[in-house]
Amino acid sequence: MHMMIALRFFATGSFQEVIADTFGVSKGTVCTVIHKVSQVLVASMEQYVKFDKQEQTEATKRKFFNMNPGFAGVIGCIDCTHVKIIAPSNFEGIYVNRKGFHSINVQLICDADMKILNVVASDPGSFHDAFILRQSAVFPAFEDPNGPPLTGHLLGDSGYMLRPWLLTPYINPRGRTQERFNFAHSSTRATIERCNGVLKRRWHCLHGELRYSPNKACKIIGACVVLHNICLRLPVPQNCCNVGCVHDDHNDSIPDRACQEEQPQPRRLIQEGNAAAARNTFADAYFGR
Repeated sequence: MHMMIALRFFATGSFQEVIADTFGVSKGTVCTVIHKVSQVLVASMEQYVKFDKQEQTEATKRKFFNMNPGFAGVIGCIDCTHVKIIAPSNFEGIYVNRKGFHSINVQLICDADMKILNVVASDPGSFHDAFILRQSAVFPAFEDPNGPPLTGHLLGDSGYMLRPWLLTPYINPRGRTQERFNFAHSSTRATIERCNGVLKRRWHCLHGELRYSPNKACKIIGACVVLHNICLRLPVPQNCCNVGCVHDDHNDSIPDRACQEEQPQPRRLIQEGNAAAARNTFADAYFGR
């Protein structure tokens, strides 16, 4: 019954009194169950939320590349989403985001199937997306020159810093090549926006307001991320049109490209050094014709 109580809360975001009445238990029991189940799910995070192995990563690249229009060499898309919380009793000001409400700013990285590969659910709403990335374990993992070689790159919006492994759009695109780059970038990066929509619609407690302390709210967010990936494994059916899905129905004059194996490999193009020059090289190679 404990799991059913927790799932009812995660899926509906109902008040504890309503869930207590539904299951014939006390409000205190509901609160305790939600907390304990969240802890158990968060403890299994490393099992369900992680970057893929090499062979899975190559499959992810192909899936991103086959989108219309696709983007070569992508292993994930990154973005942050705000989850609303009640005003905390301590350090209340830092939880107020740019839209004026209290929140946790949650960093998510997903693959082409909207499986979440990384989550950081610990930062107040006033923290900037780029700052959260820099403080996360993802940043040094990609930046470390002595680490394993990069096998691809992430796509992020213009709020992120441009890095050789993190491609962002041109702020002021000049010419058809950069416009094509931006269009393919936006269309491919829409995957993380769809992922955010699916996550919050499936676990509606994240769509409303979490009436918990920041620490407990972060555990609930982490639990919902784990459940999201479990649903994808099963899989649990869901209608994309009910979750704010961004359909790939754009039309553009970008010519059809050959299969990925016949294209220059992004790792050879995105070398250490000037990230802007690396992006230009990539754009010219893939979108300059």
